[in-house]
Order: sequence, then C-alpha cells, then structure tokens
Amino acid sequence: MSIDHHTLAAISVSGCCLDVLGSLYLAYDLLGGQHGPLRLLTKAVSYSIVFGIGYGLGLGFVFGVAAGATTGVTVAIEVQRVARGFPHYSLRWEAFFSLVRSFGFALGLYLIMGLKFALAFAILITLGQISAYSRGMRPGIDYSTSGRPRITPRQFWGTVVRLVGYTATALLCSFLFHRIDHVWLFSLRVGLVTGVVTGLGTLVGPIVEYYADNLPERRMGVFGIGLILCGFTLQSLQYWFALFDVPIT
Repeated sequence: MSIDHHTLAAISVSGCCLDVLGSLYLAYDLLGGQHGPLRLLTKAVSYSIVFGIGYGLGLGFVFGVAAGATTGVTVAIEVQRVARGFPHYSLRWEAFFSLVRSFGFALGLYLIMGLKFALAFAILITLGQISAYSRGMRPGIDYSTSGRPRITPRQFWGTVVRLVGYTATALLCSFLFHRIDHVWLFSLRVGLVTGVVTGLGTLVGPIVEYYADNLPERRMGVFGIGLILCGFTLQSLQYWFALFDVPIT
C-alpha cells in the first residue's frame, strides 16, 4: 500500500481549512450572530461537502476537493443573493463565477490528464456556462427553502444538458490533447459524474437553504467542534502514515 504525495498534501490542506471553518463557527457571536456572515458560510460549507463528496467518489480525492470547494462557494454566493430578494448578478460576475468553477475542474483534471487537457477543458466549460447564464440557467433558478428534496423540470433539463456538454467537452479534449485508452469511457465518466453531482446538489439545495437559515446557535457551536475534529483527523494522517511506514510516492 502506498499514497501519492499530492493526495497527502491535499488531505492536510483540507484539514487546515476545516480547522479554520470550525473556529469561525465557535466564534459565532463575535462574527455578528444571526446577522453575520456565518449563514452564508454554512451554505458554502454544506454545498462544498455535497459537491466534494460526489466529485471525489467519481473522479478522485483531489478532484473532489478542488471542484467541490470552488463549486460550493460560488453556488452559495449566487443562491444567497436570490435568497435576499435581489436580482441575479450581472453577466460579468456570472462569468467570473464560471471561471472559478472551471479552475477547480482544471486543477482536479491536471493531475489526471495533464496541463493542456485541463486548460482546454476549463476554457470550453467556462464558455459553456456563460452561454447557459445568458439563457437564464443559473444556480438560483427555481429557488426554494422548503426543507425537502426538490428538483423542477427546468432544473432537471439543465442537469441533462450539463451532463451531455461535459461529456462532449471531455471527449473533444481527449482526442486533441491526451491520447488515452478508453476515451469514450473516461469522457462518459466525467459527464455522468458532473451530471449526477449537479442533480444531487440541486435536489438537496432546499434542505441546505432551510437549515442554514434556521440553524440554532448551539448547533452552530457543535458543528464547529465537529469541523475542528475532522480537520485534526485529516492533518494527523501524514504522521500516521509515517508512523506505520506507509510508502509515499
């Protein structure tokens, strides 16, 4: 058994981030209580966990961390604006959010497929997301705080289009920049993982929104302690590997 040093570094960095987030939740009152930024932070963490687990299971831990964090944070920011009753961001800002999400995908794909593939994929999906925004398809569409799983027909078809688009983009980049065996299988894997995770995030979105806006203060503290413990566990893995002489490649 061995572990890649990139994966080990990503695990340790994730642990540090969880420690910081946990500390913020423990400092709930200092950050303005119910009217402070922690409601948005709760949504960002929740969405990042949902997307991160999905992407991680489908395309690897590093991809899950990179794509999950960038997707979770940007989706939370966009949805929060809708929740406050404001109109959606301008197309310029939406293009920026698309670029951030694409960067997360590129970072995850770089270790799998190389730099040229990752950059080409990021550019193409950024353009695709901007096109979707211009047609009214955005994270805040059909917003709901019902506290129950929910996906509308528009959200469903948006997920299907995303699945097809990401599959086609991965296929094109594979043919152009990275000759691999089973090109179709890899491209279909990228598209299916993206589509399924997007659908899952849309489905649980109303639950995240409801509990983020109604989470009691005491549970905020408990959640913070849980994040710190998880962060400590992830950070300590590197020392456990050294203690048990697990090879690092």
